[in-house]
Amino acid sequence: MQAVATVRGGLAVGNNGSVERRTVLRAAGASVAALGLAATTGCGGGEGGAGDGTVTIRYAWWGADERAKRINRSVALFEKKYPKIKVQTDFQDYAAFWEKFQTQAAGGNPPDVFQNAVGFLRKYDKRGILLDLKSQIDAGNLSLKGFRAGVEKVGQVDGKQLGIPVGSNTMSLVIDEKVFEKAGVTPKQGWTWDEYFAALKRIHDTQKVAGDTGYFAIMYLYDLYLRQNGKAFFTEDGLGFDEADLTEWWTDGYNRVKAGIITDPKRVEQDKPKSSLSAGHAASEFTWDNFTVRYTAEGDSSYGLAPIPTTDGKQTGQYLASLMLSASARTEHPKEVAQFIDFMVHDPEVGKIMGYDRGILATTGQFEAFRPSDAPSKAIARYEQDVAAAGVLGTITPHPAGADTVEAAFLRIGGDMSQGTTKVSDAVKQFFSEAKSALAV
Repeated sequence: MQAVATVRGGLAVGNNGSVERRTVLRAAGASVAALGLAATTGCGGGEGGAGDGTVTIRYAWWGADERAKRINRSVALFEKKYPKIKVQTDFQDYAAFWEKFQTQAAGGNPPDVFQNAVGFLRKYDKRGILLDLKSQIDAGNLSLKGFRAGVEKVGQVDGKQLGIPVGSNTMSLVIDEKVFEKAGVTPKQGWTWDEYFAALKRIHDTQKVAGDTGYFAIMYLYDLYLRQNGKAFFTEDGLGFDEADLTEWWTDGYNRVKAGIITDPKRVEQDKPKSSLSAGHAASEFTWDNFTVRYTAEGDSSYGLAPIPTTDGKQTGQYLASLMLSASARTEHPKEVAQFIDFMVHDPEVGKIMGYDRGILATTGQFEAFRPSDAPSKAIARYEQDVAAAGVLGTITPHPAGADTVEAAFLRIGGDMSQGTTKVSDAVKQFFSEAKSALAV
């Protein structure tokens, strides 16, 4: 595996359409697209059928305007192939999407098909909102063949197929290549956390810049660390670690902030909406690989994707996560919904239109159809191929109901801890208290 996959080029962040998850959770409601914006294609204003046999299904997602343009182009292709199925589309930013979805679901009128993520599968399955798509797979209306690296398993929970992946991503380490090179640091597959932190100290001492923007409040990164040590952030029905584990993790993070090895949290806030990495106030940052296009748009250095540090020099704990499409258990048109999902995840032309907007394309047909021309997308694809080739990818643990609330709490409380407004011991107790309440719902 290559040590670093280079990310260069001038792709604008808006063209990616991805919502940087840490920013969204910290500033719930931060607009990526105008709140309440909707776009409609085809005809018909609601669910049901027409006298000529035409049916209308509703499709909703979160994202920015660029994602909406790509999706509506894809929907137009679907309607051309299936003229008896019309698709009414709707999108909002991340926070507004889930607020609206919860209202619709509570009223018994969720969209027929909608964008989803692993943190919400058990939550809404528990409420009887999600359609188990296995029946449509068995009926031949939806295929699970041709998915890359077994990513279709991300949508499988308790023997049900509750979501179909449209793209894949994995946690990555983004570095400022120029700073790392000047410091004489070369990341390599299998390097350890001790080696990573030693590199950050060397960067701090020789380049007079913090080594990392703040790793300790990223739930999915902590999950990798726990997996490297035989645990996991979540079990199927709760947390997979204890207060002593988190105390060690957060104490370590707090001490590194105080030593200047990690960017001052106040500086991180001042740099927003930029990342402190692209603002030149840090040399590295952990994030999902498909979010990395933001750095070349924001900064003026050269950025690369480096391997995740390990505990034993071998296993990174990584897995493929995914945005996916789920269906409503209340839909009156399960066959048409299944045909729509199948088209959106398998059709090569849709792959060309969507590109890596929602992550690396999940099926081999779409992945091979899309040939990225920009350097950031090429680097992201190469990174995932290299990670898969390294044999370190495991299977994601299905998240329990309430995982989304737990993630937001981990980020918020970890941020308070890093700024010294909450003692580590108090922060740990607060997190476990809030997590217990969220997971008990």
